[in-house]
Amino acid sequence: MGPRGGHRESRATSRGLRGVLARSAVLGRGGTARPSSARAAGPGCPLRGGPRGEMKLSSEALPRPRSSETVLQSIARPGSRPELSKQPGKGTGRDACSPRSRRQPGNYSHTALFTRAEELLAKRIIDGDPLAYFLQGQLYFEEGWYEEALTQFEKIKETDFQALYQLGVMYYDGLGTKEDPEKGIEYMKIIINSNSHKARHLKYAAAYNLGRAYFEGCGVTHSDKEAERLWVIAADHGNPKASVKAQTTLGMFYSTSNPKDLKKAFFWHSEACGNGSLESQGILGVMYLYGQGIRQNTKAALECLKEAAERGNVYAQGHLVEYYYKRKFYTKAAAFARRITENDNIAMLAKITDCLPVYIAKGVAMAAFYFARCLQFGLGIQQDQVAAKKNYSRACLLDPDVASDLELAANHGRI
Repeated sequence: MGPRGGHRESRATSRGLRGVLARSAVLGRGGTARPSSARAAGPGCPLRGGPRGEMKLSSEALPRPRSSETVLQSIARPGSRPELSKQPGKGTGRDACSPRSRRQPGNYSHTALFTRAEELLAKRIIDGDPLAYFLQGQLYFEEGWYEEALTQFEKIKETDFQALYQLGVMYYDGLGTKEDPEKGIEYMKIIINSNSHKARHLKYAAAYNLGRAYFEGCGVTHSDKEAERLWVIAADHGNPKASVKAQTTLGMFYSTSNPKDLKKAFFWHSEACGNGSLESQGILGVMYLYGQGIRQNTKAALECLKEAAERGNVYAQGHLVEYYYKRKFYTKAAAFARRITENDNIAMLAKITDCLPVYIAKGVAMAAFYFARCLQFGLGIQQDQVAAKKNYSRACLLDPDVASDLELAANHGRI
């Protein structure tokens, strides 16, 4: 969803490219919204993935003290006693495009940590530690053992709001059980309406999830208005302790709504970026670069794009390749594009970076197209027609709309 006015397109591909291209009705790579048909997702969820296909949302992760740590890493900290019941304190200092610093977890032997975690939690359960029951379920959840996690959370859902939250996510998304969005929504509403201090830190995330349900029309009647209302509550004026995911989602929402409101989109992406959102940081770079929702500022754009790219935002990386190519830094563009096109597991990248898969695909598609241009014409790299054709085809497969736009731009001499 990077807001952007003009589309880049390219056709200096092989003759077979036109046959491969099939315009997909999704958001253009620069952010101009295009009509998109609803994606079916089974009974009761006609808009799963959102009425605008580029906003295929995911549930908010459980708010916890050290958001970069799993239960295993939390237990591994010397003298630690993991308490997953409060949001971390976050500083307020930041520049226009940098996230607040976060502690990165150390490297540990996964098998050794898991064994140690099970032993410690078993002992704590025997000792009567009520939190240990939740941590055991969370351990299984993080390992992807969803059926075991579901069983554990079900045992304590009446007394543990964190377990109830995780169950809401699992029922809504069908993790370890059959999809039951109505039950997932019921659990999120219990959290939102609770007066218990133990549910307080979960309310923002629950509001985001409930907004997602209304946006997708899953378990409830589809309503963009209600989704927006809930996301605004969850975003809480950019509060770093609120739902950063809601802040990023609002930025995307206002960039794809009809009519669009790019000033609001810029505001929410700025807030989310300052609170650590990698997705929003890359989008801000694109907004600055093309002056959408804000006055054009190339210096700020490159600051955002480069930092986001270093943190793993593939969409930002793709736009940097385009920037280098158009300024005739061909060697740099080709080398960077080659590295980006080595990404072949978009789902894994999405999980690692918490960026939407559709934008990761757009970033790789852009890199593949410009890499193909370099290979076709020997720009910054040895000419190789076979490799060029292969990369053109990959761009088409990853995002036909991006490839079509770039082809057209090349045909008109714009790149």
